[in-house]
Amino acid sequence: MAKKNSPLSRLTNICLSLPEATREDCGQQNQHSSFLVRKKTFVYYLNDHHGDGIVGFCCKVLPGDNLRLIRSDPSRFYMPTYIGPRGWVGYRLDLGDIDWEEVTELITHSYLRTAPKRLSAIVKATD
Repeated sequence: MAKKNSPLSRLTNICLSLPEATREDCGQQNQHSSFLVRKKTFVYYLNDHHGDGIVGFCCKVLPGDNLRLIRSDPSRFYMPTYIGPRGWVGYRLDLGDIDWEEVTELITHSYLRTAPKRLSAIVKATD
């Protein structure tokens, strides 16, 4: 279980606030968690994935936005292995101050790209 104010705990709170979102854990000591809506992943939490030393999360973005975000802040954003070329971007949670408003925005947009239209409409209506 993640500590109350850990990045994973905060990330979990954001993700699970979205309609029908669930969390699945893999690996030891919360090294990898997937956040899903109706069995489709919209966020991955990764802690030292394949020994890369990064604690972060990955989410879906619009085509080309992953490259734009990485260019805009290469210390914060990164191209995740395997899924990056398919429209995902990584966001580091291990570099000090985290912009949780930006994190929430990224997660929400990833959810909207993944969730069925009915669930997306619920989220859009509360914006």
